[in-house]
Amino acid sequence: MEIKILGTGCPNCKTLENRVRRVVTQNNIDARIIKVEDIMDIMSYNIMATPGLVVNEKVMTKGRVPSEREIHELLTL
Repeated sequence: MEIKILGTGCPNCKTLENRVRRVVTQNNIDARIIKVEDIMDIMSYNIMATPGLVVNEKVMTKGRVPSEREIHELLTL
């Protein structure tokens, strides 16, 4: 699984990255986590408000920080 955290480094982007890493570690999810900070790359996902969470090239959330529970649900669909 490939997980992308889309964001330029704002506090919400960092919070999302920390939550995703925690969920992946705690649940032994086999995933590669990539931080995307380039604004043009972020816009290519049609995201105008960060942070964004992309799983296997599918945008799962944008413009908000989901809870760890929601992140777990999104990663185990």
